[in-house]
Amino acid sequence: MQDLDALVDLWVALVADQRAHDTHLLAEENRSTARDVLSQYVATERVFVARDPVRDAPVGFVMYHVESGLYAEDVQRGVVDNVYVEGGYRSAGVGSRLLDAAEDDLRGAGADVLGISVMAGNDRARALYESRGYTVQRYVMEKPTESDTQTKGDGE
Repeated sequence: MQDLDALVDLWVALVADQRAHDTHLLAEENRSTARDVLSQYVATERVFVARDPVRDAPVGFVMYHVESGLYAEDVQRGVVDNVYVEGGYRSAGVGSRLLDAAEDDLRGAGADVLGISVMAGNDRARALYESRGYTVQRYVMEKPTESDTQTKGDGE
């Protein structure tokens, strides 16, 4: 818990970065909620933190959980919720080591499959996940409610 405020700062940076990839989340406006959620992940030991060894400060994190839903499924899904590494530490294997730790823990918790979400426009993150064996399992599509493009059936 001693790193909670630093983790919240990293989460805010993650969301701020994701704005370039069309996330609808707001960074600063969700700081308090992110703190509450992160504290739950920390309390249940479902977060790993990467630290700068010189500064002894967090520079990245991964949050994850085993999915439990309302419906029975034929697999137990482990979900990686967020992965973030500060810019100066990227391309050094930090994100991969964080993912390795989360994936290992999820397997140990009984997950049969692993899932991760990525913004469609985040080519770098998609390439990393694909290189690790993740494939598309579901698409989420959206359109503005004020769109003038309407779906029309045959004959309309």
